[in-house]
Amino acid sequence: MRWKHAHLDNASVSYTGCMAMNFEARLRDRDPWPIGDECSAGRVLDLLNTKTAFLVIRECFYGTTRFDDFVARIGASAPAVSRALTQLKAAQIVEPVPYRKPGSRARDEYRLTKAGEDLLPVLLSLMQWGDTYLQEGRPPLSFVEADTGRPIRVGVTADPAPTTLSDGIEIRLNPACRSPLAAAVGSIREPHDTERRPSEDHGEHGFE
Repeated sequence: MRWKHAHLDNASVSYTGCMAMNFEARLRDRDPWPIGDECSAGRVLDLLNTKTAFLVIRECFYGTTRFDDFVARIGASAPAVSRALTQLKAAQIVEPVPYRKPGSRARDEYRLTKAGEDLLPVLLSLMQWGDTYLQEGRPPLSFVEADTGRPIRVGVTADPAPTTLSDGIEIRLNPACRSPLAAAVGSIREPHDTERRPSEDHGEHGFE
């Protein structure tokens, strides 16, 4: 039986009975469990506790490095992006890399650390879930192996699996996409030859 989920307007959710993990015997009584910050999932949510912080990470995987470009591509305010970068830098998820334009003082670009790169499966699993349940079968983007064109999928398994790094992934426009993105990029004849337009940076994080 399939039901329309009250909180997923575009999703048709199938309920197939109780699906839950199993506890070893000594953990089955959860009443004595302490309530605190020991849960790793809770700690991650404390860290990535704003939409802006998570979208900064997305943009890092997309190749964005400079403050003004984060602001433009996320659509958040400059102070919100600044707070997110400060938070992610303190957590050692991104690191500043100095650069200098001719005639200007040194600024910082932001790049993912090893800990940041390890968030790739988290990002892709969220996007995969959203593609399935929130996009009516027409997600705007698809992620494939750059060398083979095979779709990238995130799953849960106990078997060893090869790891695909972010630079081995190609992002493609989904042919079924009917969003403004499709209309925008459809007018670009040679998208691989386009260059990022230079942006003006302001202050340490891009604003005073």
